Amino acid sequence: MLAEASLKNARVSPQKARLVADQIRNKPVDQALDILNFGLQKSHELFRKLLNSAIANAENNFSADIDDLKVSAVTVDAGFTLKRMHPRAKGRGSRILKRTSHIKIVLQEVTR
Repeated sequence: MLAEASLKNARVSPQKARLVADQIRNKPVDQALDILNFGLQKSHELFRKLLNSAIANAENNFSADIDDLKVSAVTVDAGFTLKRMHPRAKGRGSRILKRTSHIKIVLQEVTR
C-alpha cells in the first residue's frame, strides 16, 4: 500500500526544499512530524501540511494505521521559474530568478 500527496509550484527553491526532504526520508511518520513541527525554515511548514495530507489519504483510502506508516520516498523537482528584473547601474537590468518546486511524498505501511 502506497499513499501519496503532492504539491505543485511551491514557492521555495528546490535546493532549499531538498534539505528538508533529506531530514524526513525513511523515517516513521511520528518522527517526521516531530522534525517538521520544530523546524524553522519555510519548507518545514510546506512539508508538514503535505505529510498530514498524505497521512489522511492513507487513512481514508486504504484504512491504514497511522502508527505503521513510514515516509518511503520524498521527491523535490524544479517547477517553473519566475523571471524578474532588478535595476542596475547605467540603465542596465539584472535578472532575478524566483524558483518553484514540485514536492511529492509517498508513505508506505510497514508490517511489524
